[in-house]
Formats: sequence, structure tokens, C-alpha cells
Amino acid sequence: MKAPLFLTAGFRFFFLAAGLFAVVSVAAWETWLVLHAAGAAISRPTIAMAPHLWHGHEMIYGYGTAVIAGFFLTAVPSWTGEPAARALFVTAAGALWLAGRFAVWFSADLPPFLVAAIDLALLPALSWRIALNLWRRPKQQNVALLGLLALIVSGNVLVHLEWTGATDDTAERGLWLGLLAISALIAVIGGRVTPAFTRNVIARRNPAAPVPVQRPLADKAGILAAVLLGPLVALDLSEPALGAVAAIAAIANGARLIGWRSGAARGDALLLALHLGFAMLVLGYALLALSWLFNVLHPVAAMHGLAIGAVGCMTLAMMTRAPLGHTGRPLRVGRIVATSYALVALAALVRVCLPEVAPSQYWLAMGLSGALWIAAFSIFLVFYFPVLAGPDAERPAA
Repeated sequence: MKAPLFLTAGFRFFFLAAGLFAVVSVAAWETWLVLHAAGAAISRPTIAMAPHLWHGHEMIYGYGTAVIAGFFLTAVPSWTGEPAARALFVTAAGALWLAGRFAVWFSADLPPFLVAAIDLALLPALSWRIALNLWRRPKQQNVALLGLLALIVSGNVLVHLEWTGATDDTAERGLWLGLLAISALIAVIGGRVTPAFTRNVIARRNPAAPVPVQRPLADKAGILAAVLLGPLVALDLSEPALGAVAAIAAIANGARLIGWRSGAARGDALLLALHLGFAMLVLGYALLALSWLFNVLHPVAAMHGLAIGAVGCMTLAMMTRAPLGHTGRPLRVGRIVATSYALVALAALVRVCLPEVAPSQYWLAMGLSGALWIAAFSIFLVFYFPVLAGPDAERPAA
């Protein structure tokens, strides 16, 4: 019996799952916000944790890990020349991810240690498979990515340590660690693919035009600061020290982006999305620096600059690009899909800025930001469901 097409490749199942979850989970969060704003209450919630912690956890360790799984199950075979994961592994990994989402959603009726065990299962299994592939063709720059996956797992462990009662105050630090580790992945992988794809576009359009400039010192400083920031937050370092590291991450990664010839992305929405995602990463680190150093805005608002802006934009850019190439389709998208990138960036700006300039409009900001996010990922689902769940494009005859 043949497996359904959406289970035959990691990017198919996990990108589809990520898109669906991006809509459903934020819709659930928005519903709770509306009830809370109206003074209503849910008499018997299904979740054991505070709603804002559920929201943060599921966006980082639900949505985020789905995109990570889809990306690594697709990219690592390309890096190593090893066969891609078969349907059996994709199905098992997908079942672990789904089980984690249901365990957290129904955590009020389940033993907390069981919830933790189920929710923590996916990334170690994924890391083991990645390690086996990389072992056959090890490259230091790729093997180092396993360390970032370990940081993400560590962040989720910190969350569950508090939810099981083993600690008193580690859940929020675990959320910060997970988000900042995913942001560091963007600094590393986005820092590879964005200039590389830009160079390809320039070579195709005008081989004589200036190519993206690599700045080794900025590369090292930007990546190192990005990687260190999560563990330093988890260790509860002082805000001035965290602000200094965030400032280095913003300045160094900004210097990297400036050299990548973003102007060459005009007319290529897929490439422009990568540049936009990396620009939002720089902005997110800058917002954190302003928050921790000068108390200009609340750290949670700055956090959403990274969470919605950088992670949202870059993951959507990856999820709309990779499936096209891997299913034999041209690397281009129409205006409606291109609009989805702008909607996510706008969702981040509304969430960060509107409550700061108009505190009385807090609930409007929450609702509008969520609606923009849902609209963006609804567009993704409409246009990419046939790509992810349907057959590859027919190859032209030789």
C-alpha cells in the first residue's frame, strides 16, 4: 500500500502541518484574547498552563519545530548526498509532532511528565537521523547545527521542568531560549542561502554586475552573538549585558545584510522574502538591544519582533521556496503569495509598535496582528496545498 503523497517527503508533511498549525493555533489564541477582553472565562480549560505560555510554547515548539523538521529532512540529504527520509520515517516523525500538540492541548487531563515526554520526543529523533547523515559526510559548519537543535531541546526542557513542578521559574526562560536558538538558525542558514541565491540571480541577469560581499568578521560576530544570546538569557544575565550582546547581533548581522545586494531582489519575490526575513532578524535584535539597554519598549514586545518578524518571514520564505524546486516547479510566485510576506512583516510591526504608541489600543493591536498572520498563512495553504499534497510537476521530455 502506497503512502499518501504528503507523507512521502519531510517538507510535504511538515510544511503543510506548519501552515495549518500557524492558522489554527493563532485563531485559538485570538479567541482567548477576545474572551478575556470581554471579561469572559473558560470554565474548564483543556490546557494546564497559563494561556500566554501555551501560545508562546506552541508557536516556538509547535510551529517552529515543524518548519525545522521539514527543512532539515529536505536540506541534509542535499548537503550529504544521502537518500531522503522515507515515508515510514516521515510518518513516525509527523505522529510524534502531532502527539506533542495534542498532549499540550489536553495537558489539564494528562500527567505532566507524560506531556513532557511526548512533547520532547520529536527533536531528539530528528537530531539522531541528521547526525547519522552528517556522520557519513561531516562538515563542521553543518555538524555545528546540531548544537542549535540541542539548544532548542534544552529550552523546551526548561519549560516542562516548571510545568511538571520540578522548578519554579524556568518556563519563560525556556521560551526565550527556544526562540533565540531558532533566530540563531536563521542567522546561520539565512546567512548562507540569502547571498548564495542572490548571487545566482545576479549571474543569470547580468554577470557583470557586483555580487554579494561576504564580510568574514561580521559573519563570525553576528553568528556568535546570535548563538550566545539564548543561553545568556536562560542563565538570567543582567539586562545591560544581554542588551550589549543583542546590539552586537544587530550591528554585525546588519553589516552582513548590507553587503548582500538586496537591490538585486527586485522583481523576484522569493528572493526578496529572504532579504526581508533577514532584515526582520536585524530589526528584532535591535529592538531587544533598545529594550534591555534603554528600556525603550517592553522585552516581550521586542521578542515578538523576532518571533513574528524574523521567524515568521524567514520560515514562510523557506516554505514557499523549497517545495517549488523539490517538486519540479519554476522558482516564482504570484502577487498574492508575495503579499503574504508583507502581511507577516506588517503583523510584526503592528504587534510591536501599536501598543507602544497607543497603549489604549492594545486589544486592537493583538487582534489586528493575529488577523494579518492568519491571512498570510491562509494564503500559503490555499496556494501550496496542491504543491505539498499533490504530485510533482511533469518534467519536460528530453
